Amino acid sequence: MTGRRAALGWTFLTSHARVVVQIARDPGVRVRDIAARCLLTERAVQRIIVDLEEAGYLTHERRGRVNHYRVITGKQLRHPADAGPTLAELLAALLR
Repeated sequence: MTGRRAALGWTFLTSHARVVVQIARDPGVRVRDIAARCLLTERAVQRIIVDLEEAGYLTHERRGRVNHYRVITGKQLRHPADAGPTLAELLAALLR
């Protein structure tokens, strides 16, 4: 791969990281808006939110017609190579 195609072959952040950043910025954000900002489908965002909730990184409650999310910032990152830092530390770097 060369040029532009090589640059699109990988990214520094996963879709899960992008979604959690959007939620951390706006806990009342709609799935539709997360999808548009992250360049994902709404269905993909819904699956990612379920993953994050099942892993304990996120909770939500229904407020009227919208979900309000809460990021559990004290959770440690999942990958063994990332052991140590918490989600709060990652978000601090990404939300500057």
